[in-house]
Amino acid sequence: MAFATSSRRILEAILATASTAILFWFGSGLNPVWPLMWIAPLPILIFALRHSWRSAAITSAIAMFLAGSNLWSYIHSALGAGATAWISIYAVAAVVFAASVVLFRALVLRGAPWSALLALPAASVAVEYLRNFVTPHGTAGSLAYSQLNFLPFLQLASITGPWGMTFVLLLFSTAIAIAFHLRHTAPRQALRIAATGIGITAAVLIFGAIRLAQPSPRQLVKVGLVTSDLPENDKVVDPGSDAERLFHAYAAQADKLAAQGAQVIVFPEKLAVTVNPSTGAEDAIFQAVANNTGATIIAGVLDVAAPYKYNQARIYQAEAPIATYDKEHMLPPFESNLKPGTSLALLHRPTQTWGVAICKDMDFANPARRNGQAGVGLMLVPGWDFKVDRFWHGHIAVMRGVEDGFSVARAAKQGYLQVTDDRGRVLAQTRSDSAPYATLLTEVPSTHQSTLYLLLGDWFAWLSLAILAVALLRLYHLRNGETTSRPSA
Repeated sequence: MAFATSSRRILEAILATASTAILFWFGSGLNPVWPLMWIAPLPILIFALRHSWRSAAITSAIAMFLAGSNLWSYIHSALGAGATAWISIYAVAAVVFAASVVLFRALVLRGAPWSALLALPAASVAVEYLRNFVTPHGTAGSLAYSQLNFLPFLQLASITGPWGMTFVLLLFSTAIAIAFHLRHTAPRQALRIAATGIGITAAVLIFGAIRLAQPSPRQLVKVGLVTSDLPENDKVVDPGSDAERLFHAYAAQADKLAAQGAQVIVFPEKLAVTVNPSTGAEDAIFQAVANNTGATIIAGVLDVAAPYKYNQARIYQAEAPIATYDKEHMLPPFESNLKPGTSLALLHRPTQTWGVAICKDMDFANPARRNGQAGVGLMLVPGWDFKVDRFWHGHIAVMRGVEDGFSVARAAKQGYLQVTDDRGRVLAQTRSDSAPYATLLTEVPSTHQSTLYLLLGDWFAWLSLAILAVALLRLYHLRNGETTSRPSA
């Protein structure tokens, strides 16, 4: 009998671990199947409430560590990080998830299911928020990015940023797990908890549906995007004749788009190396297009101004001096030798304002939020992805538009040419390898839309930190002799 019981526990542990690992594996990562994330933690949470805290900690840690293997190839091959980096990243993620599950379990089993309902989501948000400050990848690891295709839910970012999305995403499965556990011993409370989780989720989706149904601003800008993944162009081209050749090729595409009505044209990040002060020949090529057509051109270069190097966007406007924007957030180790910028580049038009950012800048709340505060209605973003992450990384910028109330036009090598509005809707998109010089031309709303997140910033992350602190204090009192005659908050 003891052997049968032990075998059953082992089988339950294996099934719970495998189920959660598989759901996280497919529900997150570079090409997430977003519905799976809504139930991904559920098997482990149900298991945790039926077994010891040690079993709960071990199974949840293993499940999260295995789930992280969905990014092994990306981290190792694309980002060039070794096994040690991957192991350290997901070992920390595994420990954090295990600690959150153990906290959840302790609160439920000590008669505080309402605290448990909030504690696990709050812990996850708190970790995501703090990680945002201590890693060079900003918000990129947030579970919220698994939901970029779920547009009604994505609208929550306009209120809470990604933090509220992670919270509600985990609240749903946490509520179901607690209700399942209490269904026999406290059925009414189980029903209330399930109804709370489902009700909050429903309210968020109703808000999102209403926001999506609102009419779009009528003020439109015609945007053109160009990129080339040809072998001779899919690198940082050397200065001099090579750079001039490439600039002439891009200029020819810009002429065609301008002839079709493009008012602003965006090229990718780091087309070529330019060396100050001898950039006149290269600059003259794009400046001539801007002067002749009236279109504004945004071109990414690697600008050398000794003793510094900048990942720079050069901005060409008709009969105007060349403006520049220097990328703020660098991708290690590839850009560790570059000097970060500190200033925005705002392009003021009679009734609208455009902003400029470069690739990884859009992984962070700033400079996007500062652009939103400046009234930007359209962000113009040169980029360069790694092919395998063309969907995931290319679409992270969508979140910034929803948060801060602007459309985004992004042109990336090894990625997508993509235009989205401030609701996260993809207005037009094509792969960068769809033609020798892939182009896209579309109209995009350019009116700034204020949001609650833009006004209040990371308020929900701070609320989550407070909820977590209260939950830990609650557990401390329960462990030190607090007794209850019935389940409490």
